[in-house]
Amino acid sequence: MLTLNIRRNVQLLLRGTSGRLAYSTRALANPNEEYSDQPQYPAIEDLSFKSKKKREIAQWHERIRLLSSVEEKLFEINMPKYYGYKAHMITDQKFPYNVLPLAQYATRTHLVEEQLPETYGHLEESAKKVLEEVRGELEDVIGFELGGYRRSPEELLPKDQEEKITSSLLTGLNRVLVNSLSNKYSHLSEVETDFDPRHEAFWFLGGIPPPALVKKIKEGVEWQKQYANDPYDRKIQYVGKPYLALRHKHPLNSYGHDNLDVNQDKVEIPEFRYDPITLGYRTEQRHATTIPGFWPGDQHEFGLISFQRRSHAQIRPTYCAVDDLQEALHAQGIFSSYAWAFGQACYQGFSTFNDLTYPLSTQTVITDGKKWSFYAYQLNTTLVHSDHVDLNPRYNQCWGTKELQLYDHVDESGKVHGLNDEVLLHLISFYTNVPRAREGVDLKPYLCTTETRVADILDEKRRVFMEQTYKHVVSNRPRHRPEPELYQWEKIYKVDNPTRPMEPKRRPFELGEKMYQRTMDEHALKYIPRKIRPDGPKSKPRFEATYYPNVRR
Repeated sequence: MLTLNIRRNVQLLLRGTSGRLAYSTRALANPNEEYSDQPQYPAIEDLSFKSKKKREIAQWHERIRLLSSVEEKLFEINMPKYYGYKAHMITDQKFPYNVLPLAQYATRTHLVEEQLPETYGHLEESAKKVLEEVRGELEDVIGFELGGYRRSPEELLPKDQEEKITSSLLTGLNRVLVNSLSNKYSHLSEVETDFDPRHEAFWFLGGIPPPALVKKIKEGVEWQKQYANDPYDRKIQYVGKPYLALRHKHPLNSYGHDNLDVNQDKVEIPEFRYDPITLGYRTEQRHATTIPGFWPGDQHEFGLISFQRRSHAQIRPTYCAVDDLQEALHAQGIFSSYAWAFGQACYQGFSTFNDLTYPLSTQTVITDGKKWSFYAYQLNTTLVHSDHVDLNPRYNQCWGTKELQLYDHVDESGKVHGLNDEVLLHLISFYTNVPRAREGVDLKPYLCTTETRVADILDEKRRVFMEQTYKHVVSNRPRHRPEPELYQWEKIYKVDNPTRPMEPKRRPFELGEKMYQRTMDEHALKYIPRKIRPDGPKSKPRFEATYYPNVRR
């Protein structure tokens, strides 16, 4: 009897939380269920602060990967910041001196100057034949827009003259090329044309030393002193508005390897381990927005050609003492191409934390109507955050021509003198580069097959909530209540010199609230009036439900 009691007590001690035996005697009947030839031990995790933080971040990245739709993935990146990120604003209107190393480092791009990929060499012969057929129409468009068209006084203002004339010229050239080439190149009859589209992209950039304030805060905490000099991720927000952008339902062929697992040739990417503010790129508190010129769900989701503005070159001599315009154009070609291709990648389910499984290519033209630059870009990776900026074996590739002049001058009668065939051949080659369907490639490996976008969600309440919330975030409209602010007199008399002890503590910093750590779901719920409650005036719930992104696979 005593032996049975002892045996029963031992079994009770070995029981797990589920009520089952953690080590059952039944397993002894079949030793193979409990033992193996090779011992299998659980992974030993590093319990240091830095390692714990890395695991938490990796879990968040995995959560983003597992989300169902495009909008939910993009919204989840904004979830940690109710008031938005403090991001460095890079636009298509500002390219300061020595910006090219930053452009290559921030996008992990290798630049090949003064040449285009071999793909365009194969298109040259057909482009020459096309040029002879459409030369007259192209000359008529150039002559009419630049010499034969009388514009209103409002259009001739110095600040708007170049952009309006260039926009009209590009619209005319695009119309002629699409109409003339559609019979031979059927993909041009299927393109979607965007005028003044919204091209935006947000990503994290690692490998840069921390700001002085972050370093000072860490040095003031005993257990964080050793991490004070660790690199700190910068948030990069690109905002651009090209003249014109053409999209197709199929992607362009890659210029290099289709298989990203193939080791690329080792190249040196310039290191620019300085805060972008050193070049004049100021920070702005705003939500992260990634938009390639259209909303998720559009069938034409791959870029063909974008025509970028060149108006920044007008005022460049006023603040740059050296002639570095060519480097600025290369930087613009890299930033604009990367941002557009990155936005297209995000609409396929990838992100700044979840890398591509196949390359994406795009074509970029920078022009003011007279001077033209052509760029071909291949996006191979989006991982430039944390230590990936140093350890990632992949890199992106950009090929660019030197600055080319389309014509010498246009007389009063509208006749074009000194027309440069090289510019027209490059332009025609960009149009005749045929996009094709990727056979055997899953274009959306990280998206749900039934809920690719928010519009596919069957639950009406969840669909409406995510649609409104997502579009409110990407609109970057200000909150109905202003962002909490620490005024200068408060910093002097309440923080640095606490001289007002009897004053009531009502401000967020006095109540211990960390306002910049507030997440998107930390807000008051919307109240449901009694009269419209579905189950009666005294029924519950009293507040409307929220449907923030949640892993549903």
